[in-house]
Amino acid sequence: MTSTLYLGLRLAKYTQIYLDPEVAGGRGFSNTNGVGNFPNGEMPRVATATPKPYLARFYITQDFALGDGREKTESGANQLGGRRPVTRYSVTIGRFTLTDFFDFNRYSHDPRTQFMGWAVMYNGAWDYPADTRGYTWGWMHELHTRQWSFRYASVAMPRVANGLRFDRRIFRNRGDVVELEHRHQFREHEGAVRVLYYRNHANAGTYAESLPIAARTNTIPDITATRRPGTLKYGFGLSADQEVWKGLGVFGRLGWNNGKTESFAFTALDSLATAGISAGGRRWKRPDDTVAAEVTTAGISGVHATYLSRGGLDFLIGDGALHYARETIAEAYYSARLRQWFFTTLDLQHITNPAYNRDRGPVWVLSLRLHTELGKK
Repeated sequence: MTSTLYLGLRLAKYTQIYLDPEVAGGRGFSNTNGVGNFPNGEMPRVATATPKPYLARFYITQDFALGDGREKTESGANQLGGRRPVTRYSVTIGRFTLTDFFDFNRYSHDPRTQFMGWAVMYNGAWDYPADTRGYTWGWMHELHTRQWSFRYASVAMPRVANGLRFDRRIFRNRGDVVELEHRHQFREHEGAVRVLYYRNHANAGTYAESLPIAARTNTIPDITATRRPGTLKYGFGLSADQEVWKGLGVFGRLGWNNGKTESFAFTALDSLATAGISAGGRRWKRPDDTVAAEVTTAGISGVHATYLSRGGLDFLIGDGALHYARETIAEAYYSARLRQWFFTTLDLQHITNPAYNRDRGPVWVLSLRLHTELGKK
């Protein structure tokens, strides 16, 4: 169960502040372990299933107009209705999740209403800096024009892998990410392409260093024994979505990281490819319904696989042995709007080679999602 209260206030013409208290509780299958592309994006990696309140977001955004043009914005979650400069430079400072601003995809970005898999809702190869619940502190800059956007953010890293507390040594340990987005129309149908690059510096270990230590001491490799401040992890991401017919769209993602540094903040995944399709319900007179399907294939680097095969553990995968194969997940869902404020979704996933081990699975995961939206605009 997750529940978020979205509060926004316009302090001045181009100044907005947002405050989101949140309550979350629950426990995933196998305590949220055993799959790189975990099947429920709303499932936090916490020690207790009891719902607890916490502060999800608290940030301020300042727009600086770079021209006379204005565009209309609709009221929604973390977006006040009104008019913003078409060409603008914006600065956001505070507590947020990087996925609020980066790696957007029209058909696969919200596990509350769209696909549920971790590596489908966001680019799983992007080990985006966050605490256990997915949030961090920092700042984000954006230069926005009618067709292009350039974004840069620098944020805090957790002290330890999958940790709740943040490292305050931001000049040594932090996460930096940049993204270039181009929006276009193809035969009057909207689409977008985004290219992302990230660099994380953290008190992290490396798989290659842990292997010779284990060999010399005749022990199981332990990546936590090689942790050092400022250890670098970097990677790339590509995201695209395109409407091809009214209410029908296709999308895809590619992701890669260097695969040598400890999986630290998001999930244990070094490369992926995703392709999918999403259709609205206009053709069967259910305009607010959605049916969609996708396939994601994910892998880990050679040294990462060797580490796991010799008994090493990541913070969410590893069982003492590994017969390596790429983890492939096919997911499909149907979302029905039963009331103006109430949605129900049936989601089905088929997981092949969970945790990159051909000796595990396959596994079928069936989910029922209930979603409500209440608000005042």
